[in-house]
Amino acid sequence: MQDNPSRITKVVFVTGAGAEEFWLLQPQGAVSVSAGQTLTLNCSVTGVAPAGGVKWFKGSGGGRQLVYADTGSSPRVTRAANGSDTDFTIRISDTRPADAGTYRCVKFKKGSAADEEIRSGAGTAVTVSASPSAPSVSGPPSRAEPGPPVTFTCTSGGFSPRNITVTWLKNGAKLPAPQPRVLPEHESVSYNMSSTVGVSLTPGDTRSQLTCQIEHSTLPAPLRGTYNLSDALRVPPRLRVGDPAAPVALNESVTFTCHAEGFYPKDASLTWLENGNETNLGKSSPLAENPDGTYTLQSSLEVKATEQRNRSMFTCRVVHDSQPPVSASQMLTISQPPPEPSKGPSSDGGKCTAEPSPALLGNASFSLVTENNLSDRKIYTAVAVVCAVLGVLVIAVIYLIRVRQRKGKSSPSVRLHEPKKSPSTALQDSDPNTLTYADLNFDKQQKKKSTRRFMEMSPQLEYACIQTGQPAVAEDNLTYADLDMVHLSKAPKRPAPRPEEAISEYASVQIQKK
Repeated sequence: MQDNPSRITKVVFVTGAGAEEFWLLQPQGAVSVSAGQTLTLNCSVTGVAPAGGVKWFKGSGGGRQLVYADTGSSPRVTRAANGSDTDFTIRISDTRPADAGTYRCVKFKKGSAADEEIRSGAGTAVTVSASPSAPSVSGPPSRAEPGPPVTFTCTSGGFSPRNITVTWLKNGAKLPAPQPRVLPEHESVSYNMSSTVGVSLTPGDTRSQLTCQIEHSTLPAPLRGTYNLSDALRVPPRLRVGDPAAPVALNESVTFTCHAEGFYPKDASLTWLENGNETNLGKSSPLAENPDGTYTLQSSLEVKATEQRNRSMFTCRVVHDSQPPVSASQMLTISQPPPEPSKGPSSDGGKCTAEPSPALLGNASFSLVTENNLSDRKIYTAVAVVCAVLGVLVIAVIYLIRVRQRKGKSSPSVRLHEPKKSPSTALQDSDPNTLTYADLNFDKQQKKKSTRRFMEMSPQLEYACIQTGQPAVAEDNLTYADLDMVHLSKAPKRPAPRPEEAISEYASVQIQKK
């Protein structure tokens, strides 16, 4: 047996009647087919052939794979001419990259124990051209913020031959990218591809699209895989709190406004805090979409500028896309009111009054009344302190005047002189109901010298008294308060007293018997 260039194998065998021969023909040296198409492998026998069947194998040696036999064939493999003794052509439908290889048609001779292989065809090399699968683009495992490049990956597989071209596009513009990696690196019936590219995201990429485009000899047009960059983008909010920046008046209603601007995606929640403690949610405006695809959220909080809230810190806190909170704060400062001008006693505010005490004649007594205004305690406390100081000063002045009177200096003084006694006056003075005598600021011994004295003023001194001609009824009673002395008299005014020695100083009050 030998092969000839026409790929026709001639077989000669000898029987008892003489020599006979037949030919095994496998004319296809190489066949290329696209995946999914039907592959036809030709094989025929001519001449007088011994009894026995013809089989198809893929590969050679002990590891060859049976493709077709009268029994046990794959459902995808069928004979082109069933029942023919000379045509052993087969068809393989729905070819796959795994169907690539070398196929041989083999003639067997029927034996008593087993069939004997007597001849094998030259073989047909089959290649299956497979188109790559649609590219798939994947992004980072979690959202990324604008800034450093983010890696995106494009994959495709099951293609043959090995050569493939990959192009990356962002919004139609080509991006620089390294050559794809094709696996396996050794010869194979089909291949897989992986390509990566780094993209720096921007806040405006909420509507951007990334495209992976592949080209292959089996494709009539490029295949594309797309990825929406918004699925990988996170833009944190820009946060600011407005008003009030300047000090505000006490008890004025003020409004703080929180602006969370330019964030993506739109999932965000906003809360208010006063000095670190959560307060009410405020009044939020509807979520607004910006022209670049980002979002803005606004909330306002109205508070009353009470004294307790002076220098309180109001904080707007935003939680965006399950990230740590972002905060911005503004302080509430209350302006101090101008000091009120001092006023005299009135029924409206605090008042300070000094009055003579009706119980203690001859002594100056002042009462300090301070009424606190509950709305501004500090102002009225200051008024009370001032009134107290003034009261102390008045008492001090009174004390100094009295001391100077005692010493006979520049302040007015009263000289009281005792006239000589007479029998008639002695009898009159002996009656306790006839005379009431009061001595001020002198020794007890001087008070006992006489029971009747006349009162006289020196030319440099002043004398003061209160007297009535008729008995006074209850409503006509008079009360007189002098800072130095007190004189009460119900008798008619007596003649001016005659002068007496400067060393004798007395004060008397006399009431005539009814």
